Amino acid sequence: MAISSQPESSPSGRRSGISRRLLITAAASTLLAATAACGSAVNTTTGSSPDGLITLSMHNPDSKTQDPATWHLVQAFNAQHPDMRIKLEGQLVDQHEQRMTIAAQSGTLPEIFWVYDSLAKTMAKNGDLLNLTTILAENDLQAKFTPSMLAAFQSGNVQYGVPYQALVTGFYYNKDILRAHGLAVPRTFEDLLAAVKKLKAAGVVPIAQGANTSSFSVWAFLTMLDRFGYEEKYQDILSGRARYDNADFVRLYQHVEELAKAGAFPANMNTQTYPQAVASYTAGKAAFLDAGVWEAHKIQDSKVGRSTGFWAGPTFSDGVGEQNLVMNVPSAPFVVSAKVKEDKKKYAAVKAFLQFYYSDAGQKILVDNGQPPVTTYKPQVDAAKDPVFAAVLAEAARPGWKSPKAQPDLVVSAATASAMYDSFYGVMGGSLSPQEAAAKVQKSIK
Repeated sequence: MAISSQPESSPSGRRSGISRRLLITAAASTLLAATAACGSAVNTTTGSSPDGLITLSMHNPDSKTQDPATWHLVQAFNAQHPDMRIKLEGQLVDQHEQRMTIAAQSGTLPEIFWVYDSLAKTMAKNGDLLNLTTILAENDLQAKFTPSMLAAFQSGNVQYGVPYQALVTGFYYNKDILRAHGLAVPRTFEDLLAAVKKLKAAGVVPIAQGANTSSFSVWAFLTMLDRFGYEEKYQDILSGRARYDNADFVRLYQHVEELAKAGAFPANMNTQTYPQAVASYTAGKAAFLDAGVWEAHKIQDSKVGRSTGFWAGPTFSDGVGEQNLVMNVPSAPFVVSAKVKEDKKKYAAVKAFLQFYYSDAGQKILVDNGQPPVTTYKPQVDAAKDPVFAAVLAEAARPGWKSPKAQPDLVVSAATASAMYDSFYGVMGGSLSPQEAAAKVQKSIK
């Protein structure tokens, strides 16, 4: 996904869970039935065409404008490998997921494609995906990744996917607003709470948030979960050996409630969307914005671009485990159809493309288009010309800080992820107590 402009989903790769999954399943069943009944009435083939030896299928209908990093990578590859030309295609996220579901069932998957990790896991279990271990072993490609970037897409000894782009999230902040009110960039939760109180008293919106049709937009708060031991706890929670509504998580929600009562969030938070929250920040109407790297270039081009910094979020004196955390994790993966192995030319093309994508030259194209590298490639970004993106990269590589292995909502079911989003916004908006918020998530765990 081009995190910067995904039209119908959250940049983390989630929508509001159950409804999306049911829609995909129902639509897929309907289309499969129609195909069986009408023969060629519905074309579910998504594989290669005369336009290319292999197809890369994405979740944006217009990659050139919606995902320029991927578009430029494909153009560069095609120029270097005219005999291995890649056809780049795409649909909106839900349509793409639906098509990949149908294609897996009908044996017509494209050679390479983006997909949510939950669906990728199912496909891997069903034998639909190529084990990429052999490809990663060639030319020492695996050494270009930190272990966490690959571990997210492993099942036993099978490497079923590779990271498409990186997910770096936190708070953007307006230096001019903070300076005008005598505030330094917060470091601890106490710092943030004090800043919120001072900004609210001065009539400034402290944190831009938008919950309407955008309940996924709580990235900085998901990172806070990791500062209360989420990564160590979640597997036991999912297996029933522990509970989400534990004392540590409830304590985090109590801190969120403190922020809410201090006036941290806009009065119209429940009626404005995430894009509207972004617009309020870029218009200079809020001190902080809960978002991620995908907004860097938009903010850079706005009136607040020259006064914006990036912050990984507060540490907690009563947190659990590692506090120096910055969310820098793989988003949803690229995967490869298992059938590619049956065609030597297509297999060679897939291998060549992955080698190019994760080469330093390929990663530079990502960086040049506003995306952080997913390998150990060290980007050279001119902080004078692109200060917002440079600030994100600097915070992601902050000395002594670590990243969780995955964003908390990406290791649970869609229903539980949705409950997480609603739990945070419930406390922010005052409709849920901290205990009720944690209990809401616990009830979603099957």
